[in-house]
Amino acid sequence: MSFLAILRRYPVARVAAAGILLFGFAGAATSPYQPVVAIRELGMSNAAYSVVIFAAAVANVLASILIGLLADRRASYRRPILVATGIGALGFATIYLMPSALVFALVAVGPLAIYGASNALIFAKVRSHATEFTRADGEAVGALLRMMISLAWILVPGAVGLLLAGGDSMLPAYLISAVLALAGLAILAALPADLARQPGTPRAGIGDLFAFANPGLVLRVAGVALASSVLHVNSAVLPLIVTGRAGGTVADVGVIVGYVALVEVVFIFVWAAVCRRLSMQVALVLCMALYLAYLLGLATARAMPQVHAASLLGGVAAAAIITLPIPYLLGLIAGRPGLSASLIAVNHFVGAGIGAGIFALGTALGGYQGAAILAGLAGVLGGLLLLVLDGWRRQPMVME
Repeated sequence: MSFLAILRRYPVARVAAAGILLFGFAGAATSPYQPVVAIRELGMSNAAYSVVIFAAAVANVLASILIGLLADRRASYRRPILVATGIGALGFATIYLMPSALVFALVAVGPLAIYGASNALIFAKVRSHATEFTRADGEAVGALLRMMISLAWILVPGAVGLLLAGGDSMLPAYLISAVLALAGLAILAALPADLARQPGTPRAGIGDLFAFANPGLVLRVAGVALASSVLHVNSAVLPLIVTGRAGGTVADVGVIVGYVALVEVVFIFVWAAVCRRLSMQVALVLCMALYLAYLLGLATARAMPQVHAASLLGGVAAAAIITLPIPYLLGLIAGRPGLSASLIAVNHFVGAGIGAGIFALGTALGGYQGAAILAGLAGVLGGLLLLVLDGWRRQPMVME
């Protein structure tokens, strides 16, 4: 069945896809310019900004877990999605209307951290309707939702940058994000009603949080986080290598980010097809090997043509790193779509922490090139860890 046919057939997939796209738009409109606004325009120190960003990441993880638990307990996902999205729109608008370092910090740690949980909740909402999908349709829906994450980053950052290039402030980007979040709220209001709890399914409670202490789950999340950490390291070393030894400019970095996002969108579907024949674990090991090759190419590049050639390969592999772990994480806590979806935020947080450690160690040992190579090796290790834990046999990559 084509993607258009799937969107016509399943209202929950149609609304969720549009909601995730607008969630991505809202984030992409401000994320690249967030340090500029906080530090240069609002006067926040580098140290204070680092503390705020770390606190916001912790708050997002806690919000995702607690809201996911509450959603599972009530078997209600639609209302938390709408509340979190509305709070996010209010947060973006507050920064624009009341610009100050204190307001920025409070909104980042509060409303925007809660808004960040809405992405995982949308995945949880779709997963709660898994019984409505055939296996093939479920795989297609999962690929479609994951594609929306990359699609949002193709044009929006550049478009916002061009729109505001003539002004003396990037604060209007937060107004744009507020409008986009409100548009997302209007669309998500059309989500179908939540399904009744399946007979025999126990009510979620605080005891379900002990699942996060399960050694098997901890090791699996660690494996996924090791794989995800390569993206965080790459985002740090790519501009430094491009504008350094490769002889490029900041504009070259923007061009690379744009076409890599386009490659990712295309290859999301290719990797989804690969996972119809191979397990996610095997596919992840393959893509991590490709990403290691990309990082080796980036680390040894001495001119921009080498960077561009390597980046195309990196886009192919990144499509898998971004998307394949999502359905895997969604299935780690059985019968708890909300808590399972919160693992997306946990993975992002842990992956960023591992990436920061790799960057610090790698640059100390071998500069930016050393950090790139060390990250690639860590990613392969993460893929191999999942392969050891789960084996090579294929399991359905569906929203179930």
